[in-house]
Amino acid sequence: MAKAFASQGDMSEKNISFTEVGEGLYAFTAEGDPNTGVIIGDDSVMIVEAQATPRLARKVMECVRSVTDKPISHLVMTHYHAVRVLGASAYGAREVIMSDVARAMVAERGQEDWDSEFGRFPRLFEGHEEIPGLTWPTTTFSDRMTVYLGNRRVDIECVGRAHTAGDAVIWVPDQEVLFTGDIVEYHSACYCGDGHFNDWPDTLDAVASFEPRAIAPGRGDALVGTEMVTAAIENTKDFVRSTYKPVEKVVARGGSLKEAWDAVRAACDPKFADYAIYEHCLPFNVARAYDEARGIDTPRVWTAERDQAMWADLQG
Repeated sequence: MAKAFASQGDMSEKNISFTEVGEGLYAFTAEGDPNTGVIIGDDSVMIVEAQATPRLARKVMECVRSVTDKPISHLVMTHYHAVRVLGASAYGAREVIMSDVARAMVAERGQEDWDSEFGRFPRLFEGHEEIPGLTWPTTTFSDRMTVYLGNRRVDIECVGRAHTAGDAVIWVPDQEVLFTGDIVEYHSACYCGDGHFNDWPDTLDAVASFEPRAIAPGRGDALVGTEMVTAAIENTKDFVRSTYKPVEKVVARGGSLKEAWDAVRAACDPKFADYAIYEHCLPFNVARAYDEARGIDTPRVWTAERDQAMWADLQG
């Protein structure tokens, strides 16, 4: 019998941090679990990323209520993955915002992704009975949009394909703080199962061009100060390249998925084996890199059945 995914055995409660990354700006982090951002305006609050369930969203709300009693008016999703969006109902936001590409991904693979991630991450989906269904946006945009929380301006912009085709970043110019979703990670493996390896480094350059003083990344600690920001961007770039280049070489010589797996382990284990969710991400990252190197531009939809078939192939 094949062993289980690494994340299936990870049932330990994570320590929560709530870090101020700018005036009225916070990053909710939990030891490599999905992060959430908080942007406090004059009259209301914007949340960035919803968490996987209403139960987890309420943990975010506890932190929010420790710093403000203003209502939640906006909820922004940087991209579509079930672990990011299915807790949306707990916030009661009147506006739920995604890029139009992210919305298309909900339509294309929303339920399949939910079923897949439910099987991969049982701890994150505790309390799943409360989820009312797929999270759909009330507002979409193609390239960029601006929201005013009173006088506070918030720019939401698509800067390129990376973690998914629909990634967006949220820029708060008065504090020069950027919320990047999973385009940038910190001491956490990048999940690349729906990623675009060849585009990702250029998208990271676009992130760097904002010259942020702080970043709330998708996973891992808040990045405060330009030195920490620069190091995280370069480290993310190294992770993506170190994953893809070995696979590209294996595919060029007609090698198998298992050979690609072995090549990525040889390249990445020495540098990234101690990163959060590394073992969980690796098989999905190799499978997507193998597809992209063979010319498959649009990531294939992950299902619970495909997860298991891929994992079985890698056990040979």
